Amino acid sequence: MNEAAHRTPLYLRVAADLRTAITAGEYGSGARLPAEDELARRHGVSRGTVRQALAALRADGLVTSRRGTRRVVLAAPGDAGSAELRSFTRWARSLGRDPGGRTVAVEPVAADAEEAEHLRIGVGEPVYRVRRLRTLAGAPVMVERTTYPRAVGALVAGMPLDTVSYSEQLALHGVLFMDAHHTIDLVPADADDAELLGCRAGEALLRERRRSTDPAGTPVEWSQDRYLPGTVAFTVHTTAASALGRRLGS
Repeated sequence: MNEAAHRTPLYLRVAADLRTAITAGEYGSGARLPAEDELARRHGVSRGTVRQALAALRADGLVTSRRGTRRVVLAAPGDAGSAELRSFTRWARSLGRDPGGRTVAVEPVAADAEEAEHLRIGVGEPVYRVRRLRTLAGAPVMVERTTYPRAVGALVAGMPLDTVSYSEQLALHGVLFMDAHHTIDLVPADADDAELLGCRAGEALLRERRRSTDPAGTPVEWSQDRYLPGTVAFTVHTTAASALGRRLGS
């Protein structure tokens, strides 16, 4: 096994093996995965590691989230039914687009009332506010304004400014983005948005406000992403596993 594989957490290796099996058609949409103890035996790991691997697959919209029962495959990667709102980076790559990111600022601050409410912490507790410009094929698309709890933010603060995907890097530290609550509305661009996106101050931007939680339900981010009009659109699919998805704007 090479050095990179040794550095990869064990649960991510198990998740990768299961993802490969799903992609290969070993488990089609609607099929049940083996029970946790059977998966643990097959992979030579603990049931806790299997649960973490399944949580990673749930975060990608591949399997159901119910514990205590055998997980059901929702859709193989690339299936039209897999419409969960993945990270910006994963979404862009799924379309064959080249995602980019440039961190503008990382600031350790005291949480204000709004941040405290969404992160379920006390007002004034330490958090990190991160502002980042996101691009597709080098063109500005969106400004991220994200607040992280102190432990998660400290990890982000140590990443290079040109890190493309925080979520992928955080996963290597055991921080998983499992579920999210989204609110979509319009907001006028402020001076900072205008400078970063190349638009006019006051121009309407599509805003996605999002609180993401880990497998235990603990908030790991509170974000307000502002998209240039015409670059993306959001769609909602109402099914047994309701999901919010992005598509390119027209």
